[in-house]
Amino acid sequence: MSSEEKKVDIFRDTPVRYLGYANEVGESFRALIHVNWVRFSYVIASSYVCADATSKGLDMSQREWPDAKTKRNKVTYAVADTVIWQGLASVAIPGFTINRICFLSNILLQKTTSLPTITRKWTVTAIGLAAIPFIIKPIDHSVDWLMDNSLRKWSGTSMTAKDHSK
Repeated sequence: MSSEEKKVDIFRDTPVRYLGYANEVGESFRALIHVNWVRFSYVIASSYVCADATSKGLDMSQREWPDAKTKRNKVTYAVADTVIWQGLASVAIPGFTINRICFLSNILLQKTTSLPTITRKWTVTAIGLAAIPFIIKPIDHSVDWLMDNSLRKWSGTSMTAKDHSK
């Protein structure tokens, strides 16, 4: 397939991929917004994961397979692999990472500065938002390594970060 004929993956090759970052943004703003907005950011990111997994399953189901059992196994694997990879690399690990960066930044600022509360909260939010671009690639590569050396090894398949990148 030539580069001109390459199919565009709406979940990876368009701005839709930024929906996967919603929970990191929510975690960054945690100090300033009601917790229900943070939870809603996880709903958005998780919906992105489910939509991407559904898309990958549908793509796999439209291919030609020698029999129904092979087709079912391939579709199931595509969906499961995407849900696990995206769940770890797009939701769980980055959300936890940004949460801890903001939490620790807040403690550090409380102990070492006399910033007014609102200024400190905005500073923590800015630190969280600024950290997002720096955590994505290392997390993606770590999750690839983890899955390539566990689930994918056991199933006999391998994918790369470009197969799952946000």
